[in-house]
Amino acid sequence: MAEPDTIAAVGTPPGPSALAVVRLSGVDAFSIVSLLCPGLPENPEPRKAYLTRARDPSSGEGLDRVLVTFFPRPDSYTGEDMAEVSSHGGWLSPNLVLEGCLRAGARRAVEGEFTRRAYLNGKMDLLQVEAVLDLIEGRSRALHETAVHQLERGLSERIGGLREGIVSLEALLVHHLDFPEEDDPPIPLERIRGKASELAEAMDVLLRTAPEGELLRDGALTVLAGRPNSGKSSLFNALIGEERAIVTEIPGTTRDALEATVSLGGYPFRLVDTAGLRETDERVERIGVEVARRYLSGADLILFCVEDNRTLTREEEDFLAGVRETPVLVARTKADLTPDGLEGSKASDGEVRVSVVTGEGLDDLRRSVADVVFSGLVSLGGEVPVLTRRRHTEGIDQAKRELEGFQNALDQGLPAEVAATHLRPAETALEELLGVIPREEILDRLFSEFCIGK
Repeated sequence: MAEPDTIAAVGTPPGPSALAVVRLSGVDAFSIVSLLCPGLPENPEPRKAYLTRARDPSSGEGLDRVLVTFFPRPDSYTGEDMAEVSSHGGWLSPNLVLEGCLRAGARRAVEGEFTRRAYLNGKMDLLQVEAVLDLIEGRSRALHETAVHQLERGLSERIGGLREGIVSLEALLVHHLDFPEEDDPPIPLERIRGKASELAEAMDVLLRTAPEGELLRDGALTVLAGRPNSGKSSLFNALIGEERAIVTEIPGTTRDALEATVSLGGYPFRLVDTAGLRETDERVERIGVEVARRYLSGADLILFCVEDNRTLTREEEDFLAGVRETPVLVARTKADLTPDGLEGSKASDGEVRVSVVTGEGLDDLRRSVADVVFSGLVSLGGEVPVLTRRRHTEGIDQAKRELEGFQNALDQGLPAEVAATHLRPAETALEELLGVIPREEILDRLFSEFCIGK
């Protein structure tokens, strides 16, 4: 097979910065950089930074003073010969260095091509590739920690262990089938059933992380709702840390939904401030209320705002009774206006008293929303790998269904060799998760999400 060509790209965001990095990977990476930087030694040491000048390979024009580092294969990110050229940041210098690399024989990389080569060269499996993307895009501490664990093969080892368990099950079955006529075969069917049950339970443990795990990437849709002038917009501004929503003493100020992504308690949330819920004849406000109800129908959490100095109205009680399918946390707002402030009576279960004026109670609210939405992950404490993508969930679920088909076939008295037809598809589902069996449409879709240079 022919050696792949050499690719190059700017690996840092464009714009003013202290430095920028141009990356190269491929069989000619070192020779191309040597043409770009003729002052380099003939045999540079690996992983040693060399300060030198970058020049246009065609004209010899000086481009920048740069630091060059070489990473010989196979001990590089991609598993190929790699080089990194660190120039000054900004809009022009990095691109001039990149253009010099292209004129010296490199090809401009496409989205995710460096990481795709790392995967194809066996430097990481598909789950680790997804972890790289989550590290780049993640906005919460919880997703970052999950991605680091996944990059360090935490999820890969767990799924690889499940695959090995199915292979062992197949081996036990083969051993059982070698002695079909004996009354007491070396491997009793009960032992095989027990092994299958253990594997199914281990898959269940992973599947239970999926609903919350997928929210780690997208953020939990949290809708602030309540009557007009109940403190929703003030609380929204306080939680996101900036004045996004207009706040006045006039009820009905919020007419449209405002959305912001924020980390609360280390977990990601999509906060939405909505119009106050009330019956109104005012056309624009009525549209805002309808928009609020649409957001409420898809919410992962409703943060229901009620002033601290009053009891719930009948309408509010009816609203809360009608949304029992969605978790609700009551925020008792304007607590600084009650006679005793936050030192007064404690909030009831499912309530948190807050004051955006003094800031008291906001930390409790941040922890509470995380505990409500991500209670399963909080209780796990990082002990179990987390399924963060629909692809993970579908793969594990398919493997579990095939395993259950194997168990049901045995329970129905079907021959063991017939029941065993479910085991290979279960194994295949796990192999596709790891990328042992690559599917081009999955690879193309995944790597298209990466930036150029990664």
